[in-house]
Amino acid sequence: MSKWDDDYIKLCKTILKKGKEVENRTGINTIKIPSYHLHFDLSKEFPVLTTKQLFFRQAILEMLWIYQASSNDVRWLKERNVHIWDEWEIDENGDWKATQNVMKNGKYVKEEVVKHFDKKYAHTIGTAYGYIVNKFNLTKNLIETIKNNPTDRRMVVTLWQNDYLDTAVLPSCVWSSEWDVTDGHLNMWVHQRSCDVPLGLPFNITQYATFLSLVAQVTGLKPGTIDWSIKDAHIYVNQIDGIKEQIKRYDENGSLPAPKLWINPEVTDFFKFDNSTDCKDIKVVNYEHMGPIRFPIAQ
Repeated sequence: MSKWDDDYIKLCKTILKKGKEVENRTGINTIKIPSYHLHFDLSKEFPVLTTKQLFFRQAILEMLWIYQASSNDVRWLKERNVHIWDEWEIDENGDWKATQNVMKNGKYVKEEVVKHFDKKYAHTIGTAYGYIVNKFNLTKNLIETIKNNPTDRRMVVTLWQNDYLDTAVLPSCVWSSEWDVTDGHLNMWVHQRSCDVPLGLPFNITQYATFLSLVAQVTGLKPGTIDWSIKDAHIYVNQIDGIKEQIKRYDENGSLPAPKLWINPEVTDFFKFDNSTDCKDIKVVNYEHMGPIRFPIAQ
């Protein structure tokens, strides 16, 4: 059975039982706990939730958009029928608009927020995610270090760059990863500053497990462990019914067997994994799930 489902449902129950309801910039309150830690051993299980359907193709293409294509252009995703970032796309005039809470005199006030960007950032999410990867050549530098200096203790990939926060539509939530090679295994520690548990976390866990597995293949290593550090783990109040449905599925049926990750063994260059709509070189096999659960997006 899926250990990831066990850990995920435990986290959801903890938030609902011990969490505090708070306001935030989106205008939709969350139930939150201040921190949480998860641990995965990829030699034992590839983490994909089975108590709800995870749309693997979209998740992996988003990861490749960031770390392989090093892109912040939302059109790249749309061309592949991935619409995760549509709500954050800067328009052709360089503007981005959303109705959000704004802090005034110590209280949140709901109003339309308009951010103005240089028109060169039209159709992008500004200077975030893939923009940072590209600017600092983060993926290539990481892979070269793993290959040439695997005992290096400075293998840190950080998407949080203060100079570029003001020109980002949404600064990175999963903002940092630290990498380590031990006994022929590639390991990772991930830091997440803000965690939408129903929508974001299942995607993020599977994405980074795949990212590590791809990098391990092209560097001649085996996938090892992932430690996941969460600050502000939350469930939006309009997601509670969906989470309760997922908990009910688990309590009544347990979880299903964890699937396997298939990676084309012929690909030895991270930048050559297929990133077309079909994502041909990366597949989840034997994936059983209990069906989708729709959760609303909060901006």
